[in-house]
Amino acid sequence: MGKGDVMTVTERENLTREIEIFLKAGFSPRYDETKLHFGSSEIWGKFGSLGTELWLDTGSIEDAEALWTREFRALTTNNTLLNREIQTGRYDAIIPEMGELLESHGELSERDKRLEFAFMLNAWHAMRLVERFESWVSVEEHTDLAHDVERAVEYARRYYRLCPERFIVKIPFTPTGLLATRRLAMEGVPINHTLGFSARQNYVAARIARPRFVNVFLGRLNSFVSSNELGSGDMVGEKATLASQTAVREIRKRYGVETRQIGASLRNGQQILDLAGLDVLTMPPKAAQEFLAYNPRPDDITDRTDRLYSAGVNANVDMTKTRLNTLWHISPELVDCVDQLENEDLDSFTPDDLIGFFEEHGCGDVLVRWSDEEREVSTVEGKIPRLANWEEKLASGAIGLDSLMNLAGLCSFAKDQKAMDERVEEVLTAHPVHHV
Repeated sequence: MGKGDVMTVTERENLTREIEIFLKAGFSPRYDETKLHFGSSEIWGKFGSLGTELWLDTGSIEDAEALWTREFRALTTNNTLLNREIQTGRYDAIIPEMGELLESHGELSERDKRLEFAFMLNAWHAMRLVERFESWVSVEEHTDLAHDVERAVEYARRYYRLCPERFIVKIPFTPTGLLATRRLAMEGVPINHTLGFSARQNYVAARIARPRFVNVFLGRLNSFVSSNELGSGDMVGEKATLASQTAVREIRKRYGVETRQIGASLRNGQQILDLAGLDVLTMPPKAAQEFLAYNPRPDDITDRTDRLYSAGVNANVDMTKTRLNTLWHISPELVDCVDQLENEDLDSFTPDDLIGFFEEHGCGDVLVRWSDEEREVSTVEGKIPRLANWEEKLASGAIGLDSLMNLAGLCSFAKDQKAMDERVEEVLTAHPVHHV
């Protein structure tokens, strides 16, 4: 195959098969045995009695080992967390081996190389976590796939084939992500539909895509409010998370879907207590350690999902103009939009079709057509948008605060993904592979 040529179906299948063999070599999990090597905790067990699954939000083996007990069920990685592991040099020895494998199949496009390295490194790391902790692991796709339905589906299937016993595939909330998740969920692939920030986003995802899990990145919501001097930010994310939990439970009951709510982006130990009873809590090690430092008693841990927390927003802030209300309110217009969408041949939709449908039904602020300029602004800002840059679009109702936070999350993950891609190139330059 010459440089710039497109791989044939057979060539791609051969490469995929050899990568799978490479990744599985030496992989020897001992399901239902490994967890017995870890201790048990009455405190963490109390969450289980409330129906709350406990995950650790880390890809670090060392950090997880310091906290892991039998009550924890999963570990979760993302582009940021995996990048940290890659930057340590932990996998510098394996990267050239992966490069040799890719080179043996001819000249791949630069994009295909990036996608394959991201897949292999994510899978390799996740498989080590499965072996060490006998845990479920949320694995993440390359950020390029947030806007590529076919490749997003392809790589999710490949992840699942590697470890159907323990892999959950993360796909972000985008028009592409919704359509890809819908297809994969129907095939039985467990999807963690990530980068959600509101009850209404998760309402849409649960009804039309039916993933195994949806998220609210609650810590970032609190940070948005405090960073933009709109208030303390206390309980903003918690309020949105509980509103989403209520919506998800109602959808489970009414439509029989399996979708469960994750409280993500926790920042401190108090949030673990304040969200007890949630379907899933995924906590960074620092937050888990802080919670344990409180020396809580089992009786202190009670179901909080019926709490009506007051958001720490200043009294003079207009919730409508800032679109803070989009975090916890599901409008009748959105419910009607989704009802109408279910009457369509949704499986024939493209991402653009989906955006257009929401626009036509007065819900274009949920799935937004972002311009290149807006994406550039968001990339510079980082995880937390600057209100001054978006005030006009928010006030006009063109975008929701939840959709803005979603854009920021995507751009931030893409930046970390780029850093990981560049690290791989650095290692390959230092240890060039032999052309076959």
